[in-house]
Amino acid sequence: MKKLLTLASLFVAATLVLTACGGGGGSTATDLLGAIKERGYILVSTDPNYAPQSFLNTEGSRPADTKCPSDALTTAEMQGFDVDVAAAIGDALGVETCFATPSWDVITAGNWADKWDVSVGSMTITDDRRQILDFSVPYYYTPAVVAVKADAEFASIEELAGQALCAGTATTYETWLNGGSLGADIEILIPPPTVTVVTLETDQECAQAIAAGREDFIGYVTSATVVYANLAEGFPVKLLGTPVYNEPLAAAFDKASTLPTATLVEEVDKLFTQMHADGTLTGLSQKWFKDDKGNGVDYTKNQ
Repeated sequence: MKKLLTLASLFVAATLVLTACGGGGGSTATDLLGAIKERGYILVSTDPNYAPQSFLNTEGSRPADTKCPSDALTTAEMQGFDVDVAAAIGDALGVETCFATPSWDVITAGNWADKWDVSVGSMTITDDRRQILDFSVPYYYTPAVVAVKADAEFASIEELAGQALCAGTATTYETWLNGGSLGADIEILIPPPTVTVVTLETDQECAQAIAAGREDFIGYVTSATVVYANLAEGFPVKLLGTPVYNEPLAAAFDKASTLPTATLVEEVDKLFTQMHADGTLTGLSQKWFKDDKGNGVDYTKNQ
């Protein structure tokens, strides 16, 4: 599911030294949900460079009365689909939503040491990740696609055999390119053989590198939502072929949390189920995700 400039890098570094948010400070809570309500905020990890899912709001200013830790971001300083979904969780729990921005490989590795409470960062549910993380019900689904430089003369994904492609570190896109398994629940197209895989911290950086003139890879693998956003920004790229798999995306919780997370997972599941049923997630999807013609797209249904 992703260096936005020096500012974002500083936020990432600061976030990794956050003190434990689950069980310290004399809390009497017996589970993570109780601790969150006791302190008055939920700390959500997400990506500050993954538009349109999550990115810095350069026009936003930090509220003076925020409960967020000084090294976390507020909802006024972030924006995007994942940000709105995370904010909905906070609203449902009656607490403020705050954001930590550790690197993706740190989030997917688990063992968060209670530095944040939940990941709302478009994480694909995979069998390997289920070993160390618990997942909510999916809140949306996106096609994973291949994009190449606009002037590249390829007619199909199969023709990329022997080429270099970029993917975000520790993403399912990297796993797919390397021929790894995403689990029995995700049906994939076979990746082109003998591909050289170039990894950057996030797949959005792959697109940004192409736009900046980088020449050591011909394309990148990411969500269709990212590619359409790249096209809207005028990036010199184009979609190639059909989607290579469909991603069920969910909130994630650390199995190694000091405090039990079951009640928090239950509340998030209940909220996402309601948001699916009443159309809230559809509305957010159509607000943030556009196709190549600028029309809103509903990615909340499993295709």
